[in-house]
Amino acid sequence: MNIQSLTQKALQKEELTIAEGLYLYTHANLAELMFVADVLRSQIRPDNVVTWIIDRNVNITNVCISRCLFCNFHVPLHHPKTYITCIDEYSQKISELEQLGGDQLLIQGGMNPKLGLDFYLDLFSELKARHPNIKLHALGPPEIVFLAQKAHISYTEVLEKLTDAGMDSLPGAGAEILSNDIRKKISPGKCSADEWLDVMREAHKMNITTSATMMYGHIESIEDRIAHLVKLRELQSEKTENSAGFTAFIPWPFYSAGTKLGQIFPNNYSINHEEYIRMIAISRIMLTNIPNIQASWLTVGLPTAQICLHAGAHDLGSIMIEENVVSQAGAGFRTNKDDIQKAITEAGFTPRLRNQKYEYGDT
Repeated sequence: MNIQSLTQKALQKEELTIAEGLYLYTHANLAELMFVADVLRSQIRPDNVVTWIIDRNVNITNVCISRCLFCNFHVPLHHPKTYITCIDEYSQKISELEQLGGDQLLIQGGMNPKLGLDFYLDLFSELKARHPNIKLHALGPPEIVFLAQKAHISYTEVLEKLTDAGMDSLPGAGAEILSNDIRKKISPGKCSADEWLDVMREAHKMNITTSATMMYGHIESIEDRIAHLVKLRELQSEKTENSAGFTAFIPWPFYSAGTKLGQIFPNNYSINHEEYIRMIAISRIMLTNIPNIQASWLTVGLPTAQICLHAGAHDLGSIMIEENVVSQAGAGFRTNKDDIQKAITEAGFTPRLRNQKYEYGDT
């Protein structure tokens, strides 16, 4: 095994094994990885376009029983500061979003024992009735597993009911690292890696637009990260031709400020920007069948995200009008529609507004 043979294999869009990806990640220098990933990006996006989106992240509730050690946002059921967002608050936030040119609401929340499937069906139906043009990019596999268990029905039935009520797409939230051993340690009440993948498998069969994520930089190994990518690639290969499957992959680094995970494993972890660029590049190389790689400016800042556009990424995600989770663990970056387009242009690309299906819209 050597770097030259692996880079040639990657450039020919052949699938690298976990061992090959690990070798390339740990032995190739950053410039080599960036070159290969940039060539692959240019083949996928020969128009030199970098996409972005306007949406708003609204949390349904701050109550969650998953006990994730990396989350400062959630509170237990009987905490004095629990809340459930009311419908009028949604309407106000949607109106603000629409005034800024956005039409997608990213709705996420904790797994609140008081909220069952009927609550979400009523919420989505009411939101669509009040705001018929809004797109609901809602929940994630952990919530689908939770709701299926509460209702004693299958993942497919939950997804069918939610889409009938107005859910337009399913985020790749809660993936963290797709290793059952790691998940038991960092998010003991959340779905297993196998359950996360099973939900996405059913969503792909139904042609629901989905994305995939990774939160790295805590207790996992580099091999765990590469194995995570291979699991996503393998699941993507199962989808039928008429299904988009995963439209995008978004990795981001773990922020430890104030988290229990940071206290239990006090490594004084700081965000390594070179490591993030390397993660973007190896993601583009390994994920031969997932079309879009997104650089998370929210967690690494726009300058690093600009470099990522030359390392395999060609999407900068949302301007994030509202975000309440990683910001409470130390991520403090902010941007707006003008600055994100300026950053894309300065990096040498053409900015294009998109929707969740990566269809171009008006800037």
